[in-house]
Amino acid sequence: MKTNECPSNPLPLLSPPEGEQTRVRLGSEGSPQSEDPQQRLRWQAHLEFTHNHAVGDLTWDVIAPILPRSDRLRSLVLAGIPHSMRPQLWMRFSGALQKKRTSEISYKEIVKNGSNDDTTTSKQTGPTYGRKFMTGYLSSVGVKAGEARVGRILREVHQPYNELRRQGARNLNPVPYHAEYMGHKLHLDQNEKLGMFGVTHVLAIDGFSSKIVAESTMPVKNNLVIYEEVYRQVVKVKNLNLSYPHSCIHIICTILYYRKAVANNGMWDQIRVDHGREFYLTLYMQEKLSQHRHNISRLPYMQTTSSRNLRVERIWPEVNNRVNYPLKQAMVRLLDQELLDMQDNTTKFCVSNLACQVSQIGLGRVVQSWNAHRIPGSGIPNQLAAASCPARMPTELLPNAAEAAHMYEEELGSSLTWVSAFGSDPFSSEQERCHSEQLFGERFPDMSLLFETVVNNDYSMFQEALLYLISITQRHAR
Repeated sequence: MKTNECPSNPLPLLSPPEGEQTRVRLGSEGSPQSEDPQQRLRWQAHLEFTHNHAVGDLTWDVIAPILPRSDRLRSLVLAGIPHSMRPQLWMRFSGALQKKRTSEISYKEIVKNGSNDDTTTSKQTGPTYGRKFMTGYLSSVGVKAGEARVGRILREVHQPYNELRRQGARNLNPVPYHAEYMGHKLHLDQNEKLGMFGVTHVLAIDGFSSKIVAESTMPVKNNLVIYEEVYRQVVKVKNLNLSYPHSCIHIICTILYYRKAVANNGMWDQIRVDHGREFYLTLYMQEKLSQHRHNISRLPYMQTTSSRNLRVERIWPEVNNRVNYPLKQAMVRLLDQELLDMQDNTTKFCVSNLACQVSQIGLGRVVQSWNAHRIPGSGIPNQLAAASCPARMPTELLPNAAEAAHMYEEELGSSLTWVSAFGSDPFSSEQERCHSEQLFGERFPDMSLLFETVVNNDYSMFQEALLYLISITQRHAR
């Protein structure tokens, strides 16, 4: 340190490290506060005396992040710290500089990571989740965050998706709707946006709380499958299962899901569906059990046009944007490139199997998010539905799918389609099936990753998985 220089000249010691700015406090009239040159020199001398390096100019970069405590230092602090030195000295006195230098991640990296579009949550949900839906999804996985905060973060890190959501048209409902309590009305509807690829979704929504109480994904809409799975809570699929998901054995064995769910939720006074034939068995059983409802004066069910099944119809745009359209675009591109032959039964079987399981992951996340998000003027569906239906239904009163179907056919004299096929099962033995599942699982161990990439407009992994599944199925089947 060169002591023969004029104290008013900026010495190297007073120059902050590159990129840092030194703040100068202002006096009462807006002018920089004056410093005592002698006090400033005392500080310079102390720092030079306590610094071990004797070669080169003394700058803030080479001053220790923590200053050794001493009586001399204490007297200097009590006498006053020159304003031009305060930013650097207080960083050392408070220990902030030490923490900054020893931190495993820099503040710059924290900001960069916080502004990264490829965060875990955005990968899991895709770009179409707005503040309400994202808040609901975070709440469903145990993360509590306010809507305002979530909206602000989405505006900052999710451009240009935020602007696209802002410009989207609102779905306004001009028809008044009324449901008195949880268990008054239950709306059922199917979605066949991916029908050409062997995927059909069915949802059941309570009219009072707007809670999605059940969802099911199947290759082709089927009375027996809807009857036994429509009340089933979501089961996340982690591994590929090449068993035909709509076989008769599957239908009979998993009816317990339906019976347990109805026992937990109770009977709805009225079921509302469109005029589709896939709900005939459900409506038949609703009428057979109508005396167990809370209000038996109401009609046990109503069939209306799809446009008037308002509660459930409003959910499908959310499902389409967040699940169906990304998957459909990925598979349509393979069709355009003539890499898929949808006339081949084995190809149809593989496409339907993989698409059903991947879309089920996305549908489950939509259901979680919807049930946990706040609906303006109403509340949170999960909380509104906490009381369940007033009328409880003992499980033993519910026949299984096979029994219900036999009752329907004997009483009404008409037949039901027990197994609805999309393509045909190419495996002649369970050993062939398990071997193909094992090969697929070794190459694509995480099914959720297939959904997370395709929903974020990266179709390559899902397309690769689909073509690989077709290849190993054709190679090992029969």
